Amino acid sequence: MTDVDIEKENAAIAKAYKELLKVSYQTLSKEDKKLIRQAFDVAVDAHKDQRRKSGEAYIFHPIAVAKIVAQEIGLDATSIASALLHDVVEDNPNYTIDDIEQLFGEAVARIVDGLTKISSLKKDMDVSLQAENFRKMLLTLNEDVRVIIIKIADRLHNMQTMDSMRADKQVKIASETLYIYAPLAHRIGLYNIKTELEDLGLKYTEPEVYQDIAEKMQESKEEQDAYIKSFSKVIEKSLNKEGLNYEIKGRPKSIFSIRRKMVKQGVSFDEVYDKFAVRIIYKSDFENEKFLAWKIYSIVTDHFTPNPTRLRDWISSPKSTGYEALHITVVGPKSRFVEVQIRSERMNEIAEKGYAAHYKYKNQNVKEDNLDLWINKLQEALENNEADAVDFVEQFKLNLYSKEIFVFSPKGDLKSLPKGATPLDFAFSIHTEVGMKTRGAKVNGKLVPLSHKLQSGDRVEILTSENAKPNSNWLDYATTARARSKIKSALKADTKIIAEEGKEILRRKLKQLKITLNESSVNELVNYFKLSTSLDLFYRVGIGTIDNTKLKAFASSRSNAFVSYIKNKIRKPEVSKDLDKEEITSKYDMLVFGQEEEKLNYKLANCCNPIPGDKVFGFLTINDGMKVHKKNCPNAVSLQSNYAYRIMPAKWIDSSQQVYTSQINLSGIDNLGLVNDITTLISENMHVNMKSISFTSDDGVFTGKITVQVKNQTMLKKLIDRLKKINGIDKVSRA
Repeated sequence: MTDVDIEKENAAIAKAYKELLKVSYQTLSKEDKKLIRQAFDVAVDAHKDQRRKSGEAYIFHPIAVAKIVAQEIGLDATSIASALLHDVVEDNPNYTIDDIEQLFGEAVARIVDGLTKISSLKKDMDVSLQAENFRKMLLTLNEDVRVIIIKIADRLHNMQTMDSMRADKQVKIASETLYIYAPLAHRIGLYNIKTELEDLGLKYTEPEVYQDIAEKMQESKEEQDAYIKSFSKVIEKSLNKEGLNYEIKGRPKSIFSIRRKMVKQGVSFDEVYDKFAVRIIYKSDFENEKFLAWKIYSIVTDHFTPNPTRLRDWISSPKSTGYEALHITVVGPKSRFVEVQIRSERMNEIAEKGYAAHYKYKNQNVKEDNLDLWINKLQEALENNEADAVDFVEQFKLNLYSKEIFVFSPKGDLKSLPKGATPLDFAFSIHTEVGMKTRGAKVNGKLVPLSHKLQSGDRVEILTSENAKPNSNWLDYATTARARSKIKSALKADTKIIAEEGKEILRRKLKQLKITLNESSVNELVNYFKLSTSLDLFYRVGIGTIDNTKLKAFASSRSNAFVSYIKNKIRKPEVSKDLDKEEITSKYDMLVFGQEEEKLNYKLANCCNPIPGDKVFGFLTINDGMKVHKKNCPNAVSLQSNYAYRIMPAKWIDSSQQVYTSQINLSGIDNLGLVNDITTLISENMHVNMKSISFTSDDGVFTGKITVQVKNQTMLKKLIDRLKKINGIDKVSRA
C-alpha cells in the first residue's frame, strides 16, 4: 500500500469510529466515551497487521460489530467496548484475558472471555465439532446474556460481508446461522436482526430462490406502497378525530418468511397474499397504552371487517421475549387480507431493540422480567452435559422458535408454554420434583392422558404420587427442552443401575459357556447383537431381553467364526465384482462428488428423494456411506451446520439411463371425467410411466396422489405445468 492509501484508510477508520459514537442508542457519558476510546485504541493496535478476505483492514470488522451492538441492539458502553475487543485475545498473543481485565475491568474481561472462540477442540467423526461449539456458546448464557448478543452481532456482520469467501464456506456459515443464530436472535427479541440473518442465510443456501423472490418483491413494491396508502387513507380521518398521535408504516415480509410460506402451503409467489403488514405506532404514556391500543383496534375494525380467528393480544399477555402488540387481520381494500400490528412507541422499541429497550423501560413496568426468567429456566436444561452435543443443541432449539400458548394453574397463575406442549411439560415447568412424580393430569377439570396437547386458556392440574417415576414413553409426550433433559437424566440413571446388575449376570453366564468377560468379548457381543455400546449390552442382559438362549447362540457362532471368515474371504471378490459392474452401468454415471468430480457409491436420502436435475449434496454417514440430499431438504441446514466436515459437493452429470420415482399431489374441484383427463395426459402426451394413482372426493373437492417414474427434473416440471392447465385442478405439487 502507498502512503496515500494508508492515509485514506486511517481517515476511513477514524470516520467509522466517530460514526459509532454518534449512532449509539444509549446516552454515553464522558466515562463511557473514554472506555470506548481505550477499547478502540487497543483493538487498532492488536489488529494492525491483519486484513480480511476482502482485503480491507481487519479493524473495520470489530467497529462494525460494535456499531450493530450500539445502534441496532442498543447496548451499553461495556458491551460496545467488549464488541471492539471481541477478537483481540484470540488473534493477538500479546494480549491475554488478564490484560483485558487490568485495562477494562472484570465485566468487559468476562464478556471478551465468553466471546473468545474455542480453538482447542478434539475432532471426532462421531461428535459434531460445531455442535460442541454451540453447546459451549449456549452455556455462556448463564454468565452474561451480552456474550450471546454480541456473538449474534458478530455473526450478522460476517454474513453481511461473506461475498469474498469460498462457496462451501458460505453454505456452512449460512447453515449455522439458520440453524442456531437466527432462532437465538428471535428468542432474545432481536426481530430485525433475526429477519436479516434469515434472509442472508437463504441468500447463500438457496441463492437462485432468494434472487427470484427479491426481484419479484422489487417489482411489486410500487403496488404495495399504493395499497398501504389507500388503506391508511380510510382510517386516518377517524384516528385524527380522536386526537391520536400516530404514524402508519408498511412492513414487507422477509424473503425467508415468504419462501417458508410458499413451501409450507405449496403456493407460488403470486399466491402469497400477505406479503406485507401495516403497522400503527402511537404515542402514549405507560398508563394509557392498553386503552389506546384497543381504541385504535376499534377504529380499524369499524372500517374493515376483522377475521375473528386471527386476533393476537400480546398486550394483556406479552410473549416471553418481552414482545407486546395487538395483531389483527382484516379484509382491506380490494378484498385483500391485511395484517395490522398496533404498538405504542415503547412496544415498538422493545420489538426492534429487544433486550436493551426492555431494560430501558424496566422501572416503569413492574411485571417480571421475561428474559431473566427464560435464562433462569434454561439453567437446568444447560446443566445436563452428558447428552450428545448434537442432541443437546437440537433439544435447546426446540424452544427457540416455538409459538406460545398461555395456560392457568389451579390457583389462577398464568404460565407461558410452547405451542404443542403437554401436561408433562407444564409439570416440569412448575418444578422438577413435580414433573418427576407426575401420575396424571386434569385439564379443565377432566382427566386427560399425559400426551394431551394443551390449548391457550386451559386450566391444568397435575396429580402426583410418591411412587411415580419417569418411563421411556414420557419422551414421546414431552416437548420442552427442560422436561426432556430431566426425563433423559432420570432414565439414564435407572439404566446405569440395571446395566451394573446386568454386567454381573453376564459375567456369570459367560463363565458357564467358558468365555471370559473382557474388552474383546464385550466388543464381539456388541457387534453380534448389533448394539451401539457396552452399556446397551449390559442393560439388555439386566432386563432379560438377552437371555441364555441368545448367549448360547453367540457362543456357537463364535466357535464357527473362523470357518465363516474363510468362506467369506473366498466368496466376496466374485460378488462385489458382479455388483460393481451392475452399479457402474446404472448408477455411477449419474452423480459426481467433490472438486475432482469423483464417482462414488451412494444412496438417495428418503427424507427428500432427490432426482436428476435437483440441486444436491453428499453427506457421509457413519453406517450407510454416502447419502445424497436435495439442497432444500428439511434436514439440509442441520447437516450443513453440525457436520460441515462430512458434506461433499455433488452434481448430476447424466440422467439418460435411469428412471426415478416421484410423487405428485393434486387437489381441485371434482369434475366428471377428471381422472380420465389426468391419466390420458400422463400416458399419451408425456410418455411417463405411471406406477400408482389414488383419488378421494369429499363434497365436490378432490385430492389425489400419483406416483410416476421420470428421467429427470425437467420432465417432472413439464408434467406438473401441464397438469395445472386441466380444468378443475387447483393445486399441483411435488411431494
